Amino acid sequence: MPPVTGALLGANILVFVLQLAGVPLLAEFALWPPASGPRSGPGFEPWQLVTYAFLHGSLLHIGFNMLALYTFGRDVERLFGSAWYLQYYLVCVITAALSHLAVTSWMGAPAFPTVGASGGVYGLLLAYGVYFPRRTVILLFPPIPLPARVFVMLFAAIELYFGVTGTASGIAHFAHLGGMLGGWLLLRTRRRRRG
Repeated sequence: MPPVTGALLGANILVFVLQLAGVPLLAEFALWPPASGPRSGPGFEPWQLVTYAFLHGSLLHIGFNMLALYTFGRDVERLFGSAWYLQYYLVCVITAALSHLAVTSWMGAPAFPTVGASGGVYGLLLAYGVYFPRRTVILLFPPIPLPARVFVMLFAAIELYFGVTGTASGIAHFAHLGGMLGGWLLLRTRRRRRG
């Protein structure tokens, strides 16, 4: 297990155990919209752009995120090196948060907290599809094998559809897309510097 992927898995699981134990983390560490405050809930703080990614809403939520982090993160970390991989993951987490805040603010959505590592995970998924495009990835439901590049494009299209139509509410679809966008921008910057 590469060190940063292992540390991220451990940190997420530890925080989830603290949540299960009743430690009140949401008010300070979930991502709250800037318009929130004493009337609608706790307010936005800058550190929430990162800390929200270590909180999860359910066992299923953390289970899927950690499975994806384990599956895609190992190879991406080995490819990027640990330091750049950590930078990449955190940029994806932050751009996911900023995208989510921008879209929910524009839509005038109510002030609900956002939690989950999905923005970072979607960034890793993008990197995996870019650098390992022909590797086979199997969907869980239904179990269909797909090339990684197709898998990534399919997930991006589904997130865009759900986000635009509001079909699967309660999920931060534009945060997922924001994580992919942040990853794409960082990968372009990296390629320019190396080219």
